[in-house]
Amino acid sequence: MLHWWQAGMYGSSFVFGARAAAPLLLLAVLWTLFWKGLALWHASRRGQPWWFVILLVVNTVGILEIVYLFAVAKLAFKDLFSFKGR
Repeated sequence: MLHWWQAGMYGSSFVFGARAAAPLLLLAVLWTLFWKGLALWHASRRGQPWWFVILLVVNTVGILEIVYLFAVAKLAFKDLFSFKGR
């Protein structure tokens, strides 16, 4: 049984573990923001409001966004950053 005076011992190891995981968490956040922004931009430019809302609300660490860009929007990798019209 864990007593209140022993909690500090376990709490400090949790803090160390969280600090060690911080770079991985930051990388995941940046990865997600990149793909989400790109997918939202293309959905908006294509006039697809339902896809825009779905992509905005559902958080899948970039997986749904990548599926949308390559399977639904059928974009080639070279077209991901193109500013051309539809």
